[in-house]
Amino acid sequence: MDKRWSTVLINTLLVASGFGTMHMLEKFKNAVLTHYGITEAMMGYQQTAYVVGLFVAFLLGGTSLFKGSFKRSVALIVSFAAIPQFLIPFMPSWWGVVALRFFQGFIVALIAVFSNQIGRLFVAERPFAKGVILSGIFWGGIYGINLAKWAGGSDASWSSVREAFLISAVLMYVMLAIWWLFVEDFEIPKEKHSSGVNVWKMPFTWVFGFTFFPALWIIFTLGSFTLHNVEFSDSQVANLVMTLEVSMGLWSIIMGYLGYRLSVKNTSNRGLFKAIVSVMTLSYAVTFVGLFLVWKAISANDYTLALLGIAITGIVQGTGPAFWTTAPAAYPKEIYPEASFALGLISNSANAVAPNVMFVLVHSVTTGMIIYLGMALLGILLLLASSRMRLPVEELS
Repeated sequence: MDKRWSTVLINTLLVASGFGTMHMLEKFKNAVLTHYGITEAMMGYQQTAYVVGLFVAFLLGGTSLFKGSFKRSVALIVSFAAIPQFLIPFMPSWWGVVALRFFQGFIVALIAVFSNQIGRLFVAERPFAKGVILSGIFWGGIYGINLAKWAGGSDASWSSVREAFLISAVLMYVMLAIWWLFVEDFEIPKEKHSSGVNVWKMPFTWVFGFTFFPALWIIFTLGSFTLHNVEFSDSQVANLVMTLEVSMGLWSIIMGYLGYRLSVKNTSNRGLFKAIVSVMTLSYAVTFVGLFLVWKAISANDYTLALLGIAITGIVQGTGPAFWTTAPAAYPKEIYPEASFALGLISNSANAVAPNVMFVLVHSVTTGMIIYLGMALLGILLLLASSRMRLPVEELS
């Protein structure tokens, strides 16, 4: 196998091992409630902390924390997930658990630093490579859910919870060690190439950064919103969750491959960007259709239609591979590592806003679904606007 693609596959496995932390704790719900003597509302704080951590990770990306040695940065990011995973089942205080979950959210910084690596290894193949790596987020979600199920799930003893957490923490470091042996290091610049170049002052950064905001809004809230508004059996709920994870994983690869096929026709900066916009626009358009089916399924409490709607709506993740290959295509090579984190910070602001809006302020299914449909349309409009803008690499050339 081409060494570049073996690197992509091992990156994917590392991402999957790290994102196994995403849903695992909530799958031990009853065990956690009993052990800490907390309410279900308090249980929800740990996932909110995790999602806010995803946002803060990109905020820190503008500092020197995730710069310098690429391999050192990856090891640091994995440790932000692995060390709390070791500690969580031994924490005496629930608020200590919530704090550790916040730091686990930093695992998302892998996506930005891997974008730098993919930008160095590929040109037209970038969306496909990135799609495969991003799919690891959802394979990791499935792995975490199944590990929790193996340990006894919601009714597990606390010793079984500890065992599952320790196994997953050790696995992260095992995967990191294997990854370390096979991947080549390089330097992520710590300083800006020029004091006169600031990605935050470029209108393109802000407009395009928000093109992924609607997708993340949908990705991080639609599953929970749907489950809160239907009356399905436990097995049906489990199938729906698994369908969403598998759907987003597969769509990530499929739309990444489509981005590759479109990119290979024109590998100029403008040609690559045109392919990015095309893939993201198509993903949002199909997402709009899937959301209508989900709306109808919620209204009718129709399980079969919900499965179909969720499977189609999962294409919203098809925006990810294209979005995360924008920095190498649209910015000069000296500043695209910084641009990756800037675009990630802007788009991931959805993580800090969406959960509160959807679950605190939205009490009507109709209102919620209109917001979701509006998000898909907003994504398309922002993409059309960005396609008419000059790329930073064109402005600075």
